[in-house]
Amino acid sequence: MAHEAVSSSSVTGEHHNATAQPENTTPKANLMGMSRAELEVFFEGLGEKKFRAGQVMKWIHQYFVTDFAEMTNISAKLREKLERISEIKAPEVVHRNYSKDGTRKWVFRVGDGAGSLVETVLIPADDKTGARKTLCISSQVGCALDCSFCSTGKQGFQRDLTSDEIIGQLWVANQSYMEDVEIAERTRSVTNVVMMGMGEPLLNFKPVVKAMSLMLDDFAYGMSKRRVTLSTSGVVPMMDKLSEELDVALAISLHAPNDALRNELVPINKKYPLEQLIAAAQRYIRKDGNESARKHVTIEYVMLDGVNDQAEHSQQLIKLLKDLPSKINLIPFNPFPHAPYGRSSRNRIIAFQKALSDAGFVCTIRQTRGDDIDAACGQLVGQVADRTRRAEQWKKKVAQQGEIIRSQG
Repeated sequence: MAHEAVSSSSVTGEHHNATAQPENTTPKANLMGMSRAELEVFFEGLGEKKFRAGQVMKWIHQYFVTDFAEMTNISAKLREKLERISEIKAPEVVHRNYSKDGTRKWVFRVGDGAGSLVETVLIPADDKTGARKTLCISSQVGCALDCSFCSTGKQGFQRDLTSDEIIGQLWVANQSYMEDVEIAERTRSVTNVVMMGMGEPLLNFKPVVKAMSLMLDDFAYGMSKRRVTLSTSGVVPMMDKLSEELDVALAISLHAPNDALRNELVPINKKYPLEQLIAAAQRYIRKDGNESARKHVTIEYVMLDGVNDQAEHSQQLIKLLKDLPSKINLIPFNPFPHAPYGRSSRNRIIAFQKALSDAGFVCTIRQTRGDDIDAACGQLVGQVADRTRRAEQWKKKVAQQGEIIRSQG
């Protein structure tokens, strides 16, 4: 909390009107991304009791209130103080689009000034538990890993997101269903979260863990740890660190059943090859406290025509995963401009699924959604500025390869 400065003139009784005191420029604390422990420290610093943290968390994350004046179980004096020194601020929505299939997409501006842009996608579906709404959240502006089949990777890496910016995506998605609902009747609509948007979550570890802890906190979103999933391309040391700090479901962006092919598709494999990756996944499952979220690992496998979808690949995948409790999610590739790959045929994907199912694996085919708003997996690129010129270089490389093929023909 800021304190007013006392000048020598106020002590001596002298007044010099020509010299104005500088205004307090201390930025307001954003309560959006604070953990319960951080909020307790914040309120104790104001001379308040710890329980105020839980009260405010509920107003923010369960009733989607950002105006302190609407927090009716907090005294007027404290509300006024909070208004002066703090704020509740989600990332700015600069674009939103709702697909005809129910998918919702938001483009957020993060940072000061023109800032940078990130995208978030909500995918609805029905399952045995009823209506499911899964939110795919971004953790970074762009991505440094440059997977060859991913449009986001072609934009390069700009910066990590803060915990405010990460949890703010979940806040906006929930609030979008509650805009015309009375405060007392508001509920949390998003049922599942996957850290599977722009960026590699484990390369932005602390803000991601803090945001996911808020998702699990009963004073915030109170989500089941089985319904909160972190997806990684295979940052092995951080997988081990995650197992020490948080119990959530784990997904691995695998996409290839052997090192030679995965080195091409997912370059981080050159640093952490498949043997190390599978061992880390096994350690994650065996970690104490695995009663629910860690019973298995979800394997994500994008289907690329003629690249990783052959019968030999399914047999290699079966051998690779034989000692890892896992569920396999086959993802039809979503082409983007200048992509060097095509989508596997429906028949090829079904044959691949059958081979895995016959081997005893639970294997599903992801339903492609949100194509009409560029919201499908691998299309989370939108209007993000290409500050590293990676996309330009990629397009040039593809054009050169095309020219070589034409000249040889």
